[in-house]
Amino acid sequence: MSTARNGDVEIHYESFGPDHDPALVLVNGLGSQCINFADEWCQRFVAEGYRVIRFDNRDVGLSSKLEGVDYSLADMAGDVLAVLDAAGIERAHVFGLSMGGMIVQRLAIDHPERLLTMTSVMSRTGEPGFGESTPEALAVLMAPPATSREEYIESHRAAIGVYGSKPEWIDDAETRARAAAAYDRCFCPAGIGRQMAAVMRDGSRDEALGSVTVPTLVMHGSRDPLIHPSGGRHTAEVIPNARYVEIEGLGHDYPRAVWKAWVSTWSAFASDHRRAER
Repeated sequence: MSTARNGDVEIHYESFGPDHDPALVLVNGLGSQCINFADEWCQRFVAEGYRVIRFDNRDVGLSSKLEGVDYSLADMAGDVLAVLDAAGIERAHVFGLSMGGMIVQRLAIDHPERLLTMTSVMSRTGEPGFGESTPEALAVLMAPPATSREEYIESHRAAIGVYGSKPEWIDDAETRARAAAAYDRCFCPAGIGRQMAAVMRDGSRDEALGSVTVPTLVMHGSRDPLIHPSGGRHTAEVIPNARYVEIEGLGHDYPRAVWKAWVSTWSAFASDHRRAER
């Protein structure tokens, strides 16, 4: 466990695998802590030959809480660069989920020299009309924060029922255990609001993404109601030469049932890039 600094902001990060392997940085979504990239999931990428780094975005987990501070996705992208610098990494593969996908898009726009590849998962470009939430999913996202540990666990379980993957992939006990671990590690609903404001400030990235040259993989779930699959499809259409993969039955979550396919899809994409570089 280590800490990087972006000005006054401290970013907690953790590393898996040998330091000499190519780095893969995993970037979380709205309000999501680094432990949502479970140890076992990270180790699957390590087994493919990568050094994996997961970290807490600002305002969640063990990173700095920024009460009264306005910031942008560009600032959050700067946090990723701070992690790379602290870990001694010149260039890395970056892999972002949901809001994390927006952050890695911003990295590819503003700091392409630091990226080997970009993977944007269950995300969108911010362009209106693409990746919009259903009313039911939006209601879950905008619901008042829980007032107790028990309420938090139950609300998370209910939320997965609304925007999660197909029911046979959902393990209720694991869902509850993950929610409990997240609550016990850090509960900061105000930080989620500040992150959401950063997303809104960034607006549409369509025009800038049209000039991105970083090799790009876009992944999305076919049944995602929180960010409709049109968000992923449009992202892949906007970014030149982007590869698009849609996972049938996946919602706005990452159940254990898809880990193997998810890792193998990404690893094949990254391997193609490594061969092309050689």
